[in-house]
This record gives sequence, structure tokens and C-alpha cells, in this order.
Amino acid sequence: MVEKTIELTGISANSVEDAVQLAIARAGVTISGIHSVHVEDISAAVEANKIVRWRVRIKATFQVKDELHE
Repeated sequence: MVEKTIELTGISANSVEDAVQLAIARAGVTISGIHSVHVEDISAAVEANKIVRWRVRIKATFQVKDELHE
């Protein structure tokens, strides 16, 4: 088996979990079989002493398919 890992960034005004889910959902439109995610970094944008956006950097891993094209 061969796997590939890509780095993604998700941004959400709601929560860290939402930012991760958004990154996975968007990547899942063109990549199938994402089976693990590792959160690399979490940060937040602050305005007027309040968190307004969560930003997460993740690494998502999926299996490379074994299909030959002729």
C-alpha cells in the first residue's frame, strides 16, 4: 500500500473542530479515502479582545489507488 499526506488549512469563525471538518470536507470533494488527520497547528485571529476566527493547519492522509491507466 502507498499513502500520500497533504497539508491543508481550515478557517472557521465557530470552532477548531469546525475548521478541521471544513478542511477535510473541501479536500474530500476531489480526494477520496482520507482516513487520518493530524493537527499540526492551531491559531486564532483576535479583534476587540475576542477570537473571531480559528485557523488550523492539518496533515491529511489517504491511500494512493493501485489503478493502471492504459
